[in-house]
Amino acid sequence: MDISLSNKRNGTQIKPTSIHGILWLQTHFESEHWESISNGQVILPRQDAEMLGGDAQNAGLNVNFINSLIQIDKI
Repeated sequence: MDISLSNKRNGTQIKPTSIHGILWLQTHFESEHWESISNGQVILPRQDAEMLGGDAQNAGLNVNFINSLIQIDKI
């Protein structure tokens, strides 16, 4: 896997998991965001993240889409 996309309540977290993922993401974001991206601190709107993931897959990267689970306690 090169990039992990995890759905969160406020968007989709981007987390590079390989050097290929980091390098590819660097070609899509300005340098001022690279540190945050490499640390998994960036959240994009879900639709933008899906487009980014599709582009990455078309470029030959392995992208993992993770749907976060939320457990609701029963009363």
